[in-house]
Amino acid sequence: MNSSIMAREAADAARVIANQLQHNAAICAELGNTIRDFNPAMVYMVGRGSSDHAGVFAKYLIEVELNVPVCAAAPSVTSIYGQSLKLDRALVICISQSGRSPDILTQVDAARKAGALVVALVNDESSPLAEKANVVVPLCAEKEHAVAATKSYLATLSALLQLVAHWGKKSDLLSALNTLPQHLADTVASPPQLSVAFITPLKHCVVLGRGFGYAISREIALKLKEVCGIHAESFSSAEFLHGPVTLVANQLPVLDLRIEDESATAHGEQMAELTRRGAPIASMHQVGSDVHPRLAPLTLLQRFYLDIEQIACSMGRNPDAPVGLNKVTQTL
Repeated sequence: MNSSIMAREAADAARVIANQLQHNAAICAELGNTIRDFNPAMVYMVGRGSSDHAGVFAKYLIEVELNVPVCAAAPSVTSIYGQSLKLDRALVICISQSGRSPDILTQVDAARKAGALVVALVNDESSPLAEKANVVVPLCAEKEHAVAATKSYLATLSALLQLVAHWGKKSDLLSALNTLPQHLADTVASPPQLSVAFITPLKHCVVLGRGFGYAISREIALKLKEVCGIHAESFSSAEFLHGPVTLVANQLPVLDLRIEDESATAHGEQMAELTRRGAPIASMHQVGSDVHPRLAPLTLLQRFYLDIEQIACSMGRNPDAPVGLNKVTQTL
């Protein structure tokens, strides 16, 4: 257990997030005031890879909790096509571990020029992104050595939760955040949920969730590709029924992500339909029944990271350095 760098870093998330929440409390409180004064008409999320996936979580979180519409940037619109968007009433949230990708920096320059309020969630506070943003929310994830992001991704989600809780003056969410490190620690100590027998034979699979479950499904699908070399695609369980469900007839395996929130009944019905159609299904669930529903996806992710690392090792793969990948990817 915890033999690889990936496993050790994933298991360290509880400590990292406890430190982050304390370090950023005043920053996020002041930022909440700034955002309320700015009164954005929309939120524009900027990121690549896992950071882009965190933006999906941010979309659900901000739209559900604050009723402000959120959309994802296509950075190449600015960096490749040279177009400037009308972002004068937008809150632009840029997420990056390194803060050095040229297309992200180009996007920030254009957003600032357009009059947007730019907030950077970044792990490297000395980076160009941190220098260019109006406000920096440090991820405080420390150095992450494994190529596959784990603790830094969980720290990104916790930073988004703290930002939104202060922005919306959500006292229940702020209080719940104090329990997050312990919930993550409990998850590390909990039994595995994914089995070697289910994952190892896979060549292809789909990862299904609803709402906040879907919000983390893209990150889980990415890790299946990166760490285990499995072609995995994510869908909303509702969207999967609109066409792709026909693939179940070919015994397409399904990874079911169960979050006990407002989406649970609808998602359960959709998964029951896939069971009826004979789909091979493995399920993952949040750890702990007393966890706040907005924190629950983080506990599921925490368990997934540990499970998939162990499975990768059993497959003879190196989870710390997947073939062909680098820790920092720079795109134009």
